[in-house]
Amino acid sequence: MHAVNTISSATVICLTNYEHSRCTQVTTSILESITRSWFCEWCIDSYMHKCAELCPSSVSSLLWDPSSIRSHDGLDDVICLQNTVSSIVKCRLYMSQKLSVLHFMEAQYWMLEHVSFMSLSLRLCLRWIDQLAETDRVLQRYFTAYVFLHVAYKTVQYSLKDEMLDVLATTCLQSNDARRCLNARHSSVLSLSQAAMLMNVVVNTSCSTVQLIQIELAKAYLHRALTFKDSDSSSVYCLANVYLAVLYYTTGHYQTAIDHCALVTTSQDHSQCSSHVVQGELLPHTDDQIDSSFGLAVFYQYVRAAAFNKEPGKRHVGVFTTELFAHYLHVKFLSVTKCGQISQTSLADEIWRYQNCFCTSPVIYATDMVLFGFANRTKYRSNDRLVVAYGSESKSFDTTKLVELLQQSAVEHLTTCREFEAGECNILSRVYVITDFKALYAYKCGQYRPCLQLSTDTVASFVDRGRLRRQRMVLLCPELIQLMDDDIVSVLGLVTLVNQSQEGDPPRFSLLTLLSLSLYLTTQCQIKLRHSVTSLAITLDYVQLARCKFAHINTGRISKYVVRHTGQVPAYVVDQPVLKFVEQKISKYMSLDH
Repeated sequence: MHAVNTISSATVICLTNYEHSRCTQVTTSILESITRSWFCEWCIDSYMHKCAELCPSSVSSLLWDPSSIRSHDGLDDVICLQNTVSSIVKCRLYMSQKLSVLHFMEAQYWMLEHVSFMSLSLRLCLRWIDQLAETDRVLQRYFTAYVFLHVAYKTVQYSLKDEMLDVLATTCLQSNDARRCLNARHSSVLSLSQAAMLMNVVVNTSCSTVQLIQIELAKAYLHRALTFKDSDSSSVYCLANVYLAVLYYTTGHYQTAIDHCALVTTSQDHSQCSSHVVQGELLPHTDDQIDSSFGLAVFYQYVRAAAFNKEPGKRHVGVFTTELFAHYLHVKFLSVTKCGQISQTSLADEIWRYQNCFCTSPVIYATDMVLFGFANRTKYRSNDRLVVAYGSESKSFDTTKLVELLQQSAVEHLTTCREFEAGECNILSRVYVITDFKALYAYKCGQYRPCLQLSTDTVASFVDRGRLRRQRMVLLCPELIQLMDDDIVSVLGLVTLVNQSQEGDPPRFSLLTLLSLSLYLTTQCQIKLRHSVTSLAITLDYVQLARCKFAHINTGRISKYVVRHTGQVPAYVVDQPVLKFVEQKISKYMSLDH
């Protein structure tokens, strides 16, 4: 039996080798018969014709030209073939870029769909972050910008809720720990830990708008930690107030920083303060003496470890006793701040309380000793040289600054994405204008001259260079509408009300060409800056030209375009109402003024 199996195996091997040899011979004979002319014709029939079918007729017809399909042995024929191939390649590159733009727009649409209309939640945000981690950075920036705008929009309407706070922190930290965020909504210690994570990121990043957002988020988590009445609330009370004092001082809210220090230094119960210490590595730059104390303590630890031939430990290195650190900050802030409630007597009293606390403290670290030595040797300035503080502020978290920073950072992200698109795609460099969000935000901030310059440049790029048919559509959603003023928001609202009577589901978005938006901003800035009638007359000519050119753009046409490329409900096209409003506004200004 074994012999039979052995013979069978050998037979199979021989047959296999024979089959391979036969295939090799057949392949060799075929290759020997191939000529250069035959190979060229095979490439044209197998590949070039299929590519040409996807090109316009003006390009695909080149392959059926007798001069391009005959034998390609002569020099003229070779040049003709090269020109034909070159035309097909250019066409395919152009169409590939155009297709990538459409896919990019579709991705942005789905982002807005989920962020704006599906009430972005923490879990949905984490799912988007995971999916976008495998894509390019541009889409990630777009998502971050839309999240920032969405949180700003929701915060203005409903204040900063736990869901939006966690969504924002997750986006800034690019974290995927949903359970930690959910548990922190009911725990003072975990809320303090969330703030510590944000402070650690702030210390290790360069100064930017995103960094300021992270500081405001850390404040929000610390304020939330102080609102809990759980079993750990007493132990985190002093530490949370100390961190808040540092963060408010960093952002220039000196009186609020003093108030949080006073909550610690005047507290009667410090029995649980020893369970938490101030981590020096989490503190943003506040004072050179604090940085020096932190550095000397770490250096001392390494010197001590080297002297005793031991590994340097991490316990109690670069930390401060909460109560002592609060006293130092209180003295520091009082010495550099001037307001009606502060006098030299109160500063002297606080110095005395600091000294008394140091002498009676049961636990003192090396950092506390160094910092206390700095404080005792400092000659504090008199009141006439102190920095003026802001007025009395509420102890609750004010979201006004956070909303402003979110809007500013979102515009920065969107502008960066526009610049990347214009640089990467040749088609976009001819069609896109990268100043739309910058102009819109400049107008919102009252910077009318920069807004006017950006808007007029956009109008010139479309009108003066004959690009009226190549229009970028701005997709308007509630998150973007918050950047606009009351006039254009009223126009959009009227369009929505008028179209509510139509059958079917109402569109979720409105569409506006970039040219119409730029003409609106140009007009508003010219009126704000009191420009001459001549200047407004030129803008009026552009508005009337745009109305004529956009007369063929109707809701149905753009709606089919949106449905075809996104699969979603149509959108309102508001160019004609906006341009009509601009025209009437210019006419009214010209009749009243002059």
